[in-house]
Amino acid sequence: MSSRHATAVAGSLVAASFSAVLILSVPAGADDQGPGSGKGGKPVDQAPAGVRTTTTLPERISVDNGSGRTAITATVKNEGTAQSGRIRLLVVGFDGLTVNGVQGCDALAKKDLPKGSNSAFSCPVDHLAAGASKSWAVDATFDLSRTGKICLPVQTADGKKTYWQQGPVPFGTTNPSPNAPATPLLLGTDNAPGGDELPKTGVGRDVLPLGAAGASLLAVGAAGLWWSRRRPQHRPG
Repeated sequence: MSSRHATAVAGSLVAASFSAVLILSVPAGADDQGPGSGKGGKPVDQAPAGVRTTTTLPERISVDNGSGRTAITATVKNEGTAQSGRIRLLVVGFDGLTVNGVQGCDALAKKDLPKGSNSAFSCPVDHLAAGASKSWAVDATFDLSRTGKICLPVQTADGKKTYWQQGPVPFGTTNPSPNAPATPLLLGTDNAPGGDELPKTGVGRDVLPLGAAGASLLAVGAAGLWWSRRRPQHRPG
């Protein structure tokens, strides 16, 4: 065997071994939620100078096919240069996704829920420092026969302003797994339980019907504002 041929064979073996390592090293299981994503997020009201709040949700979650239970990590960040002041994060469930509990947060009464939602929790945050973040463990139930959505608004503590809102953004799958222990769902994809429909991605169509819901909101403080303010924002150029 020539030295050139031996080198080529060795190179192929190294490449194959490296590929195998990559495949085997990808974590699996219900606890693997992938990286956080701000998909479907947008600023709403003007935040104070130096404050830039955002949120993230996992790229994927896993729903137990027997119980319908799933775990979601909700994170709020201050990507600005000044502390946020007193703010709160709302975790709101829609349609097939019901939020059962959020660690350290208070449930909104049924009469205070945003129109169209089935559950919501308010999570207080005191003065989130510049560059800091805070995460909550969200216990939820997902009805795999329906589309499920979640929404994360970041508001002032009194609910009068909403600095940021992610969603309502869907979790869903294009490949149902009825015979598996769990079904993986991807952020930003509508659920297609029967597999007969093409999935619809994105969140634009989910936001539009909520524009008229503001008058029906009676959430703590002036929380209705976070839903009804869908006007263009004027920001300094």
